[in-house]
Amino acid sequence: MEEKTEIKREPRWYALHTFSNYEAVAKDNLEKVVKKEGLEDRILEIFIPIEDTVVEKRGGKKEIVQSKSMPGYMFAKMVYADDIWHTVTRTNGITGFVGPKGRPLPLSEKEVADMKLEKKVNIVSTKVEKGDTVHVIDGLLAGQTALVDSVDHENAKITVSVTMFGQPKLVDLELFAVKKV
Repeated sequence: MEEKTEIKREPRWYALHTFSNYEAVAKDNLEKVVKKEGLEDRILEIFIPIEDTVVEKRGGKKEIVQSKSMPGYMFAKMVYADDIWHTVTRTNGITGFVGPKGRPLPLSEKEVADMKLEKKVNIVSTKVEKGDTVHVIDGLLAGQTALVDSVDHENAKITVSVTMFGQPKLVDLELFAVKKV
């Protein structure tokens, strides 16, 4: 009997084309395929780039809304092989990989850093608890001071209360985006 030699590859980030305005559906479908086919150790993360934008509503009220920063695209961190290509490209909502002739081209480290695909770990922030005062060090609200409303250490998320336009507003941030004061 022949022994299979498994090549252990490092997971890399890949860009995927999706139907425009179907990014969330495509992500959902790919997550279901990953679970159904037992690919959790090969497709590790799926990400849709979203940005916060301040918009003015009727009556002069301003709000932060989330919108897709790159419509028609999503990103997946995976250990790539030809079988993954077939699985991903056959998933409803995904039209293919970004790369020459539809073949995957992993993102460079600079691209990954620029798009903030990797979660940064801020050791100081892991000690943040409800009621603490923090300084926002990354993102749209960088430079502001906020009060911690809740912390989700497991998912590296934090909800803070910031004063915007004279009123307190709850905002969800990545844990790495704040530093305890």
